[in-house]
Amino acid sequence: MTPALEIVITAPIVSFRNPLYDGLQVGLPCPPPSTVGGLLAAAAGGWDRVPATTRFAMTFHAAGSGTDLETYHPLAIPGTPANITIKDRDFLALTTLTLWLVEDLDQWGRVLRRPVWPMRLGRSQDLVAVHARRVELTAGPGTQGHAIVLDGQPHAVGTRLRLTTAVALDRARTRWDGYRYAPTGAGVELDTGLVTVSGQAVAVLPPVHPSQLAAPV
Repeated sequence: MTPALEIVITAPIVSFRNPLYDGLQVGLPCPPPSTVGGLLAAAAGGWDRVPATTRFAMTFHAAGSGTDLETYHPLAIPGTPANITIKDRDFLALTTLTLWLVEDLDQWGRVLRRPVWPMRLGRSQDLVAVHARRVELTAGPGTQGHAIVLDGQPHAVGTRLRLTTAVALDRARTRWDGYRYAPTGAGVELDTGLVTVSGQAVAVLPPVHPSQLAAPV
């Protein structure tokens, strides 16, 4: 048995812009690991309060999707005004993000009971609801379902995505990795090493802390 903290995060509306499309508001079907790491850092009160080795497994499900209009703030050339305009923005509705942390459980339990900063998920207008509990994971294979897994995971199916795993504090450097995600769920069995009592495969992802992208000295 492996003790873990299972965190269920729900939100009415979320939106994750794909940064690979410069100047466009193309949405992602799931949150990048760096976004989820930022959510945890907000709860902790900043990255300096987050262990550098923090890793998690996650699943994500959205009951619906749509397109809204939002104000777009492009980066401007220094000394020139930004060309602010209105653009379409994809969103996901009635979402559930589930995380499993297997280290620093007491710390994260305290953090999530009293988050320091507001917890949001890719959209500043909407707060999320959080429920955390201790669970036991067992060794063995499980169902992929709505898990977000590394692209190299044997037998994983779903859409191939290039997502940000970690972003430097000054945003000058970014770690990208390949992932797999099936928005409608996948019934294939994955041997990720850990599984929940309900049979969900738990695939722990790479570390998300920005310290891994520190500038060379």
